[in-house]
Amino acid sequence: MNMMPSLGMGTFRLEGKVAYGAVKMALDAGYRHIDTAQIYGNEAEVGRAITDSGVARDTIFLTTKVWLDNLSEQAFIPSVKESLAKLQVEAVDLLLIHWPDVAGKVAMATYLAQLAEAQQQGQTRHIGVSNFTNAQLSQAIEVLGEGRIMTNQVEVHPYLQNRRVIEHCQARNIQVTGFMPLAVGKVLEDEVLQSIAANHQASVAQVVLAWQLQQGLVTIPSSTKRGNLETNLQATALELTADEMARIAQLDRGERIANPDFSPAWD
Repeated sequence: MNMMPSLGMGTFRLEGKVAYGAVKMALDAGYRHIDTAQIYGNEAEVGRAITDSGVARDTIFLTTKVWLDNLSEQAFIPSVKESLAKLQVEAVDLLLIHWPDVAGKVAMATYLAQLAEAQQQGQTRHIGVSNFTNAQLSQAIEVLGEGRIMTNQVEVHPYLQNRRVIEHCQARNIQVTGFMPLAVGKVLEDEVLQSIAANHQASVAQVVLAWQLQQGLVTIPSSTKRGNLETNLQATALELTADEMARIAQLDRGERIANPDFSPAWD
């Protein structure tokens, strides 16, 4: 599949039987975009769920990400081949650099060349990056050329709206994929979001996802409950008013959740 569906299923922190069950439920509910990564330790379960689902592979948009330990010239392609074997696919639809190497062990030009090589070898249809700052994204475009990077996957939720990054990506015609859209559940208790949800007889999760979709973002919420998976999918039909969008815009407080010690200097 060439087009990335705007609403996907994230699998961060899902392991073993839980990961398998959640992905299988998501596919059964109608999701056609699944996001995983080498470091999640669940590629085999995701692959098995896709195979067992009976859903045609060419209707599913599948993303995985190369971990920091595998960015070197020696490790990169072998790690991708291992991911494909676990996922039981000949190619993924999108392969991302999971984090930029700020420690400088591997030069960006080196690991982006490997990313391009994986695409050249047919291991992935599209390539992209994750957790890249605006400066790093500009550097990546210089290395790879315009029009090569499909997405920059970054943390986006009402408490971390990441507007500068979104504007920079959109100016460069790069899709933003927002991860942790529900701020690991924190937004569900928000009174502003609850009141907007009540206006629409919708869930808070639906409101937050609709808010992302209306900004032109792709979003990948994670859930292990069938009811939530199904209601999240309905966010694509929810339309927020300009006033509601403005009220959500005021919730931004720069609250970053994914901020490990190897993070870049954020925008």
